[in-house]
Amino acid sequence: MTAMKPTIEIEYCPKCGWLLRATYMAQELLTTFQEEVYGVTLIPSEVAGRFQIRTSDQIIFDRKREDGFKDIKIIKQLVRDQICPDKSLGHSDRKA
Repeated sequence: MTAMKPTIEIEYCPKCGWLLRATYMAQELLTTFQEEVYGVTLIPSEVAGRFQIRTSDQIIFDRKREDGFKDIKIIKQLVRDQICPDKSLGHSDRKA
């Protein structure tokens, strides 16, 4: 029996107008990790200013902790490092 695939959760502040950002990131993550994840869930936050990406209660990205948003390339690397560290991200995998 194979292990269950993780679900990625993106919690965003609707009052800040971050729904479009959350859906863009969800689309990018689903495209990149289509075989590695079960799905992506969008969660409108009740906490003002919150934008977090997490899985299994593990916070992968937190806008407040990182003092702002990161490029999708960095987000993909953070997600990959958490759910499938051996996966190559191709041209998005170059380290700074």
